[in-house]
Amino acid sequence: MIRSFIQRPRSSASHKGLALTVDLILGLAVIVFAGILAQWLAWRLRLPSILLLLIFGLLIGPIFGLIDPDALFGDTLFPLVSLSVGIILFEGGLGLRYKDLPGIKHVVRNLISIGVLITWGVIAAAAFFVMGLDIQLALVLGAILTVSGPTVILPLLRDVRPEGQVGSILRWEGILIDPVGATLALLVFDTVLQTNLREATGEAVINLLQIVIIGVALGWAGARGLAYLLKRYLIPDHLQNAFTLMTVIAVFAASNALASESGLLAATVMGMVLANQNAVSIKHIIEFKEDLGVLLTSSIFVLLAARLQLGDILGLGWPALVFLAIIIFIARPITVFFSTLGSPLRLSEKAFLAWMAPRGIVAASVASLFAIELAHVGFPGADKLVSLTFLVIIGTVVVYGLTAGPLARRLGLAEMNPQGLMLVGAHQGARLLARILQEAGYKVILVDTNIHNCRMAEKDDLRAYCGNVLYEEFVEGLDLGGVGNLLALTSNDEVNSLACLHMADIFGRAHVFQLPPLSIDGLRNDTLPDYLVGRLLFGPDMTYRHLSECLEKGWELRVIDMADPAVLGSLGSDFREKMIPLFAIRNDELVIVTVTDPYEFHPGDSVIAMVAS
Repeated sequence: MIRSFIQRPRSSASHKGLALTVDLILGLAVIVFAGILAQWLAWRLRLPSILLLLIFGLLIGPIFGLIDPDALFGDTLFPLVSLSVGIILFEGGLGLRYKDLPGIKHVVRNLISIGVLITWGVIAAAAFFVMGLDIQLALVLGAILTVSGPTVILPLLRDVRPEGQVGSILRWEGILIDPVGATLALLVFDTVLQTNLREATGEAVINLLQIVIIGVALGWAGARGLAYLLKRYLIPDHLQNAFTLMTVIAVFAASNALASESGLLAATVMGMVLANQNAVSIKHIIEFKEDLGVLLTSSIFVLLAARLQLGDILGLGWPALVFLAIIIFIARPITVFFSTLGSPLRLSEKAFLAWMAPRGIVAASVASLFAIELAHVGFPGADKLVSLTFLVIIGTVVVYGLTAGPLARRLGLAEMNPQGLMLVGAHQGARLLARILQEAGYKVILVDTNIHNCRMAEKDDLRAYCGNVLYEEFVEGLDLGGVGNLLALTSNDEVNSLACLHMADIFGRAHVFQLPPLSIDGLRNDTLPDYLVGRLLFGPDMTYRHLSECLEKGWELRVIDMADPAVLGSLGSDFREKMIPLFAIRNDELVIVTVTDPYEFHPGDSVIAMVAS
């Protein structure tokens, strides 16, 4: 029987089904491969990842014709993009910790409230008068282009590292603007769609209320329910990430079933509520969503770019360039002007804020999502929605990506040689070192995976971040303005080396340092193993264990003025034997003592050293 089954010829329907399956598998493989390869190349070339994603999407789509998303996915394209955007917005919601906002709340609040409305109005007017879009379509496009997003703004901030409050403002605006802008776009889109279909304004308003009420209620309930199950240990550790993803999908689907297009809002609210609850730790969930977010963002953006037709973008003509110029030179500056009224920001900081508003994955996803739906109902001009959105994405990323660094330096908001330090490890010794460096006038931030160490640092008025420095998105969320050096000070030698390896692309190999590991005892400097990426701090025997023993014996961290005889006299004639130089402050520049560059006396130095009691 088995032999006869094997030899039986397959029907044409079976052949067709198998071919479709193979085509779908190959198509998915090409999309995922292109997306992750683009992310890797962007990291290697230090370019905005969205540019490489766009290029790869165009290459595999309209240029070489390797995939046709509409033919490949058919009617499943709309729900696939919609669900992916929901998960991406859930990821964005997980980054919204309001208690972490510094003293810039009013500026951020204005940017995501009145600023969003101003941006919406200006862009909608430009779309109507310059591009000649229907007023309803212009309103939808204006709402879509209010978003910026952390996937675009955070990599730029990481490279520029602006000083002052401007970096924090842009970072928090980028995180908060996605759900706010996407929700506005969703409400405007639904109003336009319902009015177009039913011509009943009252019914459209009721539907908007349903979206808000059901989306918020289900998002809140999903987050609270998940937190309850985690708190009661009703979900085993190995299933928590999968269960969280399942819950997000279930909430998204249920919300859409009860109120059309409310799933995006529900997913965003669920992420926000889960991020701001204190019942359980969600660190492992955040780490999982970072990996999932990279995969989804890369794949969906490549997929959407592959749907583009270059002729559609080129066919927009010169009015599209005027439209882009209005967004860059009019909409954003007006938004920042009104949003920063009465704030203590300097003119240079306001100018930099006015020059940073790139668009990214959420704008592309929402535009494609809405264009598909509008095309299904026969809305005229829906195809221009995607073309104009991608034109704005390309234009803003190129303009801001190429000019942000030079402008920040011209405005005095970024340094060619920043002196601040990032300390990996917030244990007692690192906190003592951070405090004395901060008192000496240098910016210091601490990073640790131990929340207790971070809280102790905050009690000492130190800026501490709880997270893993090896995670790309965690690093992108750090305020690195004025920070130019990394000191890996943990008790784990492997973690120190990995931290230096990971951060060398940001600070440069010359500016990443680590404590000498125990394994190098007796080795010469020219025979150190290759895995020691960072420059070795302080001295060959200044391991974590030795530093801890010195502190336990009562050694103190002090700033010693080497030009003051009275200070040196108080230390005694054998003061050089009683102190271990760690840093030297020379002509207002911080010099870090290393194994290969030990401290040498210079007149006028101030030395930060460990001094025996």
